[in-house]
Amino acid sequence: MDWDVAARADVSSEDTLHGKFLVFKVGNEDFGIEIRHVTEIVGIQKINEVPDLPGYMKGVINLRGKVIPVMDIRSRFGMVGREYDERTCIIVVHVESGTAGLIIDQVKEVTEIADGQIEPPPAGAGRSGQYVQGLGKVNDEVKILLDVQRLFYV
Repeated sequence: MDWDVAARADVSSEDTLHGKFLVFKVGNEDFGIEIRHVTEIVGIQKINEVPDLPGYMKGVINLRGKVIPVMDIRSRFGMVGREYDERTCIIVVHVESGTAGLIIDQVKEVTEIADGQIEPPPAGAGRSGQYVQGLGKVNDEVKILLDVQRLFYV
């Protein structure tokens, strides 16, 4: 499953990207990242292990000849691991140092969350709270909005 996220969301400029989030599931939680960071979504594929990486970094993939490091979000947040299945995806994102992948359980949707619907992360959220940009309230649901840069650099 390859998705061209920009085409799927029908977006083309920075202004139209503001407030749009790719929502995905990890465990029982809904997470979101700003769509402007997303390059594409690919199905799970062979991951080549690399020695001496932190445990949450699963290795690298070869995506059309480009080597991309991949992080398992479950491992990053200290969640119990599970076997990858047909819904498991890699969200390819652009970060300060280049391109990287996030292994997630399932992609849900692209949704718009206005600034007024986003609350700051809760105080005392623990170690994983440092990766949270805010909590997006959509209807009666809460989406945990992640700071992609901090996932890789904190």
